[in-house]
Amino acid sequence: MSQDETANQDAMTIYDRVEQVIERIRPAVQSDGGDLELVNVTDEGVVQVRLHGACIGCPSSSMTLHMGIERNVREKIPEVTGVEQVS
Repeated sequence: MSQDETANQDAMTIYDRVEQVIERIRPAVQSDGGDLELVNVTDEGVVQVRLHGACIGCPSSSMTLHMGIERNVREKIPEVTGVEQVS
């Protein structure tokens, strides 16, 4: 990572950084008929997301939330402590 990229990331809030990761994940979720929305990042580092479309009531949504979304977000943003679904 270049100095400019590092400085740019330092200037971004954790919410902005999470939003970038979610934007990269979103097309995969949308390809299955669903969508996700970043609602909040708590002071404790918990990312709160809302699932839409086919994700609502899908038996795989829990796996998508934890193995897909949470894994990707925590890998790229170590300050994140978890991801949870909100209504």
